[in-house]
Amino acid sequence: MKCVNRTLFALAAAGVCLAVAGCKGKTKAASAEAEKPVVIIGYAKGSLCLAPLHIGYIDGFFDKEFKEAGIPYKMEEVDLNQSAELLAAGKINACVGLTASLIQPIDNGLDITFTTGLHTGCTKYFSRADSKIYSPSDLRGKKIGVSGLSDSATLNIKRKLEDVGIKSSGPDAEVTFVVYALTDLGLALSNGAIDAAGIHDPVAYKAQQQYGFRTILDTGTDDKFKGEYCCTAYVTTKLAKERPDAAAAYTRAIQKAAAYIQALPGEAAKEQYDSGFCAGDLATNAQLLASYNYSPSVSGGRKTFVSASGELQKTGDLKADTDVTKFVAEHFTVLPGVPESVTYDPASKTFSSKKI
Repeated sequence: MKCVNRTLFALAAAGVCLAVAGCKGKTKAASAEAEKPVVIIGYAKGSLCLAPLHIGYIDGFFDKEFKEAGIPYKMEEVDLNQSAELLAAGKINACVGLTASLIQPIDNGLDITFTTGLHTGCTKYFSRADSKIYSPSDLRGKKIGVSGLSDSATLNIKRKLEDVGIKSSGPDAEVTFVVYALTDLGLALSNGAIDAAGIHDPVAYKAQQQYGFRTILDTGTDDKFKGEYCCTAYVTTKLAKERPDAAAAYTRAIQKAAAYIQALPGEAAKEQYDSGFCAGDLATNAQLLASYNYSPSVSGGRKTFVSASGELQKTGDLKADTDVTKFVAEHFTVLPGVPESVTYDPASKTFSSKKI
């Protein structure tokens, strides 16, 4: 794992500080700060959806919020497919994830809590242009390619299929889900191995450009999903309960990063690209970031969690005996000091917050 340590250090050596009036007290404060447990933020490269993590680091939003709170932190590069194990082992304390993808792991014991919604729309569903599949209603009896059975692309299309009366789970399921690596889904759809595919950007965009697929559902524009926060910030439940000031510092910083992206998607894409956090075509990256709604929202994130949890219980993807109200209360935390939403004004280079 590649680690970028932003932990705060003492301002000067003790011998020098003792010679300066008033420096002794500052040294003690800095030492006390350094003794506090470090908050470890997990991140990965290569994903546009993780832009708030990248921008939060690049533009110093994490630095500012954690410094003002007097809390040390560091960024740690991780494999997000192993996030459950990393969280359980205490290797990371905070990260960003696809809301629906995390619901089953939480139901199975992953002890995290969401703290704010970050952005909407980043998943598309395609059929071949020569097929007779024009919408999810045409998927009965079809094979749908996905990158994982618990991936958000799978769970969200199940929710949509439930709306149009198509069974997606159990022995009487009317669709079949077939798992491929995310980057192989376009080829599988093109050669007829599957009838439709659910793909996340930027892979989705590239696949559509390469093969000329028909879009049958876009979570960024579909009436059901366009207001939902596909990506949400989260922390360990332990951090939220025992160190709410640390959880709040992380959440405020990532809200500011998201608001910055919303206001300046082109600049954010360039910063990601220039800093090596996301490769690909810069113009395409900027276009995709601009197509999502990166206005962060606590209430919007919670509303998405409520809707997805309730509907996934109906599809059989959330345990039947799970109390959804209690489930949401335990795994979505409204933290003291965290605003409902944040906006950024590029002209004045200032942030504005809306209180909860």
